[in-house]
Amino acid sequence: MPVLHSIDTVPADFVPAPVTAEESAAMFRAAVNLFRLWGLTDTQAATLLDLPLRTYRRWKAGDPGRIERDRAARLSNLMGIHKALRIIFREPQRGYDWVTRPNAAFAGRTALEVMLGGELTDLMRVRRYLDAERGAW
Repeated sequence: MPVLHSIDTVPADFVPAPVTAEESAAMFRAAVNLFRLWGLTDTQAATLLDLPLRTYRRWKAGDPGRIERDRAARLSNLMGIHKALRIIFREPQRGYDWVTRPNAAFAGRTALEVMLGGELTDLMRVRRYLDAERGAW
C-alpha cells in the first residue's frame, strides 16, 4: 500500500507525468486568449512568459517554438490563476478585471504588477493567494 502524505491523499511516491508538447501548445493558445481578456500588451505577456518580445509575437502569430519546463510551469500557473478566478467570480469579466485592480493582499498593488515581477515565483504567489481564497487548501 502506498504511503500517503499527512495533509492529502497523494501517494508519497507520486511523480506527475511531464507536460506534453501538445498540452504546452494548448496552454500557450489559451494564455494568449487570456492575455487578451486581461487587456495585456504584448510586452506584458512576454514578461509573464519570460520570452523576448519578438519571440512572443512570432509564437502568438502561430509559430510556437519548443516550450521548455519553466515556461510550461508559467503556463500552468496562469491557467491555475484563470481557473481560480472563474471559481471565485460568477461573472467572468469581474475575474478579468480583478487582475488589474489594487489588492490589499499585495500591499495595494495589482495582481498583474506582482506577476510582472518576471519570476515564476511571482506567478505562484498570485496563484497560491487565489487558491487559498477559493478554499483549495
